[in-house]
Amino acid sequence: MAATCTVIVAMKSGTELSKSIKYPVQYGEYIVKYSLENNIDPYLVIAVIKQESNFVADAKSKYAGGLMQLTAATADEYGKKLGLVDYDYMDPETNIKIGCFLLKSLTDRYGSVDLALAAYNAGTGNVDKWLDDPHYSSDGKTLNVIPFSETRHYISKIKAYIEEYKKEVPVLYEEYDQTQ
Repeated sequence: MAATCTVIVAMKSGTELSKSIKYPVQYGEYIVKYSLENNIDPYLVIAVIKQESNFVADAKSKYAGGLMQLTAATADEYGKKLGLVDYDYMDPETNIKIGCFLLKSLTDRYGSVDLALAAYNAGTGNVDKWLDDPHYSSDGKTLNVIPFSETRHYISKIKAYIEEYKKEVPVLYEEYDQTQ
């Protein structure tokens, strides 16, 4: 438990410094809390938030909103699975809570972070079709090719952000590893 507390302190420091660095970190206490609760890497969550909204809590796209850019339908589905009642999925804490649970659910479903990210970006229906198609998957469990260039780019951006954030906030990674 002491290591988790240290992580939260490190993330709060990152939040305070976020205005002066290229890679902002805001809402660190929620990111750490819900990533650890779901046994996923906090850097993955930070990278998804960076890519999806650049830490703008009220960011909206055509179909999604909030820090992790959840659709209303996805927020409703996963919010219910979490037992949430009468909530606002645009609220930063709630958005991160649902987004972390969604990432964990997708990782469990597909067995890899890359496939989870592909599903987060392109949808589970597309990933399921790709896994069933021998042009894209030779074993039905991994993708040899991701047919959407946007999704390929999305995964590579998330991976790059993870590495950059590890450089910006290295204490988080060290403490996260110790809690495993």
